[in-house]
Amino acid sequence: MLQALPRLGLSLAAAAAVATLASCATPEPEPAPPPPPPVVVHAPPPPVSLNEGVAQAASIYVAFMREASSIQAGFTSAEAIQAAIRRGASYEPAQLSRGMIAYGSILALQSPEYVQGIRALAADPAVRRDIIARIVADPAYAASLPGADAAAGLIIDTIGRDSAAMLLIAEAVEQDAYTIQARNDPRRRWATAHITDRVRRLEGAKALSAVQMLPSAEESARLFAAANSGTGLSLNPARSGPPYTPAVARSLAVAALAALGAGGDDARANTEALTVDQNSEFCLNMSKLMLFQCLAASRPSYEDMFCVGRHVARDLATCTAQNITTAPAEVSPTAVAGGAADSAPVQTPVAEAAAAASVSATAALNSGR
Repeated sequence: MLQALPRLGLSLAAAAAVATLASCATPEPEPAPPPPPPVVVHAPPPPVSLNEGVAQAASIYVAFMREASSIQAGFTSAEAIQAAIRRGASYEPAQLSRGMIAYGSILALQSPEYVQGIRALAADPAVRRDIIARIVADPAYAASLPGADAAAGLIIDTIGRDSAAMLLIAEAVEQDAYTIQARNDPRRRWATAHITDRVRRLEGAKALSAVQMLPSAEESARLFAAANSGTGLSLNPARSGPPYTPAVARSLAVAALAALGAGGDDARANTEALTVDQNSEFCLNMSKLMLFQCLAASRPSYEDMFCVGRHVARDLATCTAQNITTAPAEVSPTAVAGGAADSAPVQTPVAEAAAAASVSATAALNSGR
């Protein structure tokens, strides 16, 4: 028993030594963290690119509206009225409609918020391709992209000014068609005389309506530079939220493709398809039909004057307004000889208003001679 005590002491001492040595041992190192994932740096999207075809289409709209806005009340001769008819009839409806949408796309490209927002969203090439495909499949998708309200505001404000200017001309010219009949108006003598070659002037208006308008080289160059640089047009900043008309959505879609670098010469098929809007074309086609019917029923020059005011200036105002606003177009009721009709405007789509007004406006003027 006494002999076992030393052995137990030795065992305890050995265990203590082992424990001491273990405490002095170097701990196992922690496993190294995994390496960070590689940083993917995407090349920036291609530069903003809009083809010349869009700029040329836009120039047709801009040049025609400038020419139409030169029509003024206060005609001094029967020939001056016929010149106004020729000036106002010299557009092909589908071409003017496409030009309006093309012009809208260039206006949208003047919005840095819209252009930069789209380009930032499409930093990944796969995302960029997906956005392009979505826009081509559904132009309305462009209205959901960042900054669309700023771009749409520029379109609606600028084209809205064109519409307002034509409406002022319409009201002045239509009123002058009554003023000129007054016995104390020195123009009454020639204004009440019957037009000598009514058929020829009607056929002339129809022929002018079918002629394809040529783009203005100067306007095309100016608009092309503005589209691709994002500057150069003096515009008032404006915002407009949804819902947007199909015409505004199509303008935004063309601008979005350009912002993604997908609106250049190799994308003409897409941009040309996006500038076609059947509602817009229908409105302008109806206006032309109403103009022809008005001229066919018209006899003296003051009735031709009324046709200019109603179915050139007013219809242009209404069709442009219909393109940019979802609210029903406000169309004044048909005037009657000897005084105004009900003062409250009629809220009705332009096509219905044009059909209702057609010849009845001229017939009312006839009854007041």
